[in-house]
Amino acid sequence: MGKYRKHAAAAALVFVLLLTAICAGKAAVAAAAGSEHKLSVRLSGNKAVIVMSGKRNVTGKTIKIKKGDRIVFSSTDKSKIKSADYQISDSKALADGKNRIKAVSAGTAKIRIAIWKKNGKKLTSWIKVKVEDPADEKDAPEQDNTEPDVSKSPVLLYMGQASIRITTEEGRTIYIDPYAGDGYGPAADLILVTHAHYDHSMTDKVRNRKPGCQIITQKEAVQSGTHQIFELGYVRVEAVEAGYNEWHDVNECVGYILTFKNGRSVYVSGDTSKTSQMPELAEKNIDYAFYCCDGVFNMGLKEAAECAKLVEAKHNIPYHTSANTAGPAYDRKRAEKFDAPNRLIVDEGEEILIK
Repeated sequence: MGKYRKHAAAAALVFVLLLTAICAGKAAVAAAAGSEHKLSVRLSGNKAVIVMSGKRNVTGKTIKIKKGDRIVFSSTDKSKIKSADYQISDSKALADGKNRIKAVSAGTAKIRIAIWKKNGKKLTSWIKVKVEDPADEKDAPEQDNTEPDVSKSPVLLYMGQASIRITTEEGRTIYIDPYAGDGYGPAADLILVTHAHYDHSMTDKVRNRKPGCQIITQKEAVQSGTHQIFELGYVRVEAVEAGYNEWHDVNECVGYILTFKNGRSVYVSGDTSKTSQMPELAEKNIDYAFYCCDGVFNMGLKEAAECAKLVEAKHNIPYHTSANTAGPAYDRKRAEKFDAPNRLIVDEGEEILIK
């Protein structure tokens, strides 16, 4: 009897070990397979494509997944959507599988989403995907998840037309295209001018200037056909193309990208139509972008919205909304017609934090 009990106990032990091994194997397979992230693509009205993760709108945003995870896309507006295409900007991080995309290595990639409606019209959108490798997390330092101190963020005041005042986190004051508004009291450290037209170049309105105040116009910003970069310590100013219409010569006009110490950036288009450089600006991950859209001397609302899609800033702001320089320097009703993704309306006299 004792011998039988020993055999039974041994058999039970073998069974437990076998069951444990099977469960461990299943767990390993599940871990290797990774998680599945389901994203739904739908239409918002007739002109916009929205990407949803559950109840969260992730259009134009970054989602984080682990190496080995998969993203699965599905369309919820099948009555309106004929077909969809998903293209990856970086095949090293993600592997294409039509509507199923796998994370294969650590890195960041953009997925461009193209939707064809049943009426034949094409609409586009995008998301970014950051792939993290769990193996890297073991040696990674503990992250600081505290909220950033917004009191140290630059403050931008929109004064109308193309006139902007920015106060940096160090207390430096920058004026861009002085003309409209009455917020010219703080002493200037820097004055930026995009071109010579009087509604962009009234530098005399900035009477209060600190010693060493710099003025950068289109003449300094473009040298021998090359757009210049100015490293000023408290801000990095990069001149970019502007013009491309009968009123504005690309050799005599510029836009500016300002990057501050907190890493945030602001793009002002200046007076312009669509430029050949705009698709390249998407790689700069601009936070706030201002687009002129008066539709008389420059591009109108439709073309400005197309430019916003090219530049892909996190916030797209219409400005220079009026072509009547003898009248109001801001047209709120026109600004509200700016049909761009991630639109942000900033009224004349309103301040925003660059955070």
